[in-house]
Amino acid sequence: MTDTRPQTPAPDLQALFSRALEDSVPAPLLRPVASRVSPAHIPQPPLAAQRASGPAILPVGHEVLAELRSRASVRIGEAVGADASMSEQDRRQHGQAVITQVVSAWATKYAASVRELSAEEERAVREAVFDELFRAGRLQPLLDDLNVENIIIYGDQIRVDYADRPSRTWDPVAPTDRDLINLVNHLARMQGQGERALTPATPNLNMRLADGSRLAASAWITPRPSIVIRRHRTREQSLDDLVRWGTIDSTLAAFLRAAVKGRKNVIVVGSQGVGKTSLLRAMAREIPRNERVGTLESEYELYLHEDPEGPEVVAYEGRESNGERGADGKLQGELTLSDLFPQLLRMSLRRVIVGEVRSKEVVPMLHAMNEGEGGSMATLHARSPQLSIERLATLCLEAGIGMTESLAYRLIAQALDLIVYVRLVDETELVAPDGRTGRKHRFVSHVMEITGIGEGGRPSCQMVFAPREHNGRREPRAVPHGNISQACLDDLVRAGLDRSILHNRPWGSWGAPLETVMPV
Repeated sequence: MTDTRPQTPAPDLQALFSRALEDSVPAPLLRPVASRVSPAHIPQPPLAAQRASGPAILPVGHEVLAELRSRASVRIGEAVGADASMSEQDRRQHGQAVITQVVSAWATKYAASVRELSAEEERAVREAVFDELFRAGRLQPLLDDLNVENIIIYGDQIRVDYADRPSRTWDPVAPTDRDLINLVNHLARMQGQGERALTPATPNLNMRLADGSRLAASAWITPRPSIVIRRHRTREQSLDDLVRWGTIDSTLAAFLRAAVKGRKNVIVVGSQGVGKTSLLRAMAREIPRNERVGTLESEYELYLHEDPEGPEVVAYEGRESNGERGADGKLQGELTLSDLFPQLLRMSLRRVIVGEVRSKEVVPMLHAMNEGEGGSMATLHARSPQLSIERLATLCLEAGIGMTESLAYRLIAQALDLIVYVRLVDETELVAPDGRTGRKHRFVSHVMEITGIGEGGRPSCQMVFAPREHNGRREPRAVPHGNISQACLDDLVRAGLDRSILHNRPWGSWGAPLETVMPV
């Protein structure tokens, strides 16, 4: 699926190309390959001491970088072969020194045959070669930009979604589709996920990146390679941080904190990219440090096992297959979340946290919630808090274990205590009449309590927090509605909740209505 479209330079540059080739200098593209959108901020990356903040314009193209990368790679490989005890950090530091030497020698020849590079341009080439060898290549500036939320790639077409401004296009990160696939597999090897690769035998790839981002890629089953990288811009946020960001107010933060300490089983629901994982991570950090918790994820996103302030964590991650099937028809090497669940439950845990419920792992999760001490949590894709119950029931029926609809509803009603719904209102493409530019609003809009089995055998529920409209004021964010069972309230009060906040704060702790360009 190589992109065979010609990538020749402009005709008036041919003379410069010829002179470069005659002097054994790899032919540069000679046009600035600058990103159409410059990242607002690129933090200083580790092990790249010479990297300066801000975007850099490369004076050369992919062919030159590939040649320089190859030269540096050979020398680095020789050094690693001579010293088998070299650590990854030592390898990177040595690699940086080699890259400096290789680029300096190349720049001298380039100056003699084409033109002299500025110090800034030579630095940009060094950084680009380092990124090609040790980081994410031309994707790295996007991964370094703290405002990037999603990177969506289809061959040479790239769209970048930002947290604080409209989406933009970006220049290609690989010269051909084959190179793009090689870049994805390079990322998999760098993350120590060598069993995961994008190949004709395994045309779908899902993995995590070092910064916590989640990458999903497909090739050979799509016209061109399709890649989505979903960023997790922070890993250590707390409920108080979410209050500062406007996701929740202090009233709801106190309620959720008590729900965790009071060992309520909670599912955080919402559509894709609304911040479910961020909220779940913040809630999980309220678990007492002396508790032993198990996490189950397709790719690590919660990273609770790396949080020194968090509880004791046993972290399980699913494993993709090698593309081959055994005599029983099962994919060889694959370990799904439902495969891992039985082993996880043998780890002497007090709570289980499932990063995202997608398939038949829903049944052991609900059983664990029913049979344990309580306090387990998960996330789920659903378009409303009410539809999340139907989504869970559907997953139970699809598990293929003879589950009936009535049994699924009974299991849900007995297992769950609270459903927290997160909403996204994206106004980045809107402009108010007064000139204000819209932005993205992420907030919890509902907290629904499951109170048992109701009419028709379905779970009964009531809204503890929900939007409110009164006397001309409209608040789409979650504010107290005071509907809560006495048993649940008593548990939360014992966990430290001031019960008065559910009845004496009709607008919660929101000082003013949510400011939006259009009514929500």
